[in-house]
Amino acid sequence: CLATLIIMLVGDTYTLINYVSFINYLCYGVTIMGLIVLRWKKPKIFRPIKVNLLIPIAYLAFWAFLLIFSLYSEPVVCGVGLIIILTGVPVFFLGVYWRNKPKCVNRLIESLTCWGQKLCFVVYPQGGSAEEE
Repeated sequence: CLATLIIMLVGDTYTLINYVSFINYLCYGVTIMGLIVLRWKKPKIFRPIKVNLLIPIAYLAFWAFLLIFSLYSEPVVCGVGLIIILTGVPVFFLGVYWRNKPKCVNRLIESLTCWGQKLCFVVYPQGGSAEEE
């Protein structure tokens, strides 16, 4: 979010849309690759919807073409998009992967979470949680 705010303040909206679209297409392709890998490695798990594998493979072929064309035509935009994605790696390691955090770090993360929930109006009432309702 911080990187996006900085880009919005410095750059124009068209460039920001290009960054976000590249990131979206990259994430969609990785998701479809994950679907194919799971179908290959764990064929017996329950799937509420199961499609023929030709559909995701065809999607990946078009996705690869668009991604390679984007990398060729606008390498700077794609590079900045990758940098925006990589800004999430330290957040992941600080918030999720690091298990034995000091109490001050846990309190900071909890207060940021609470602030974000209040900002986005996603806080459950104090009397209960979503599971109880």
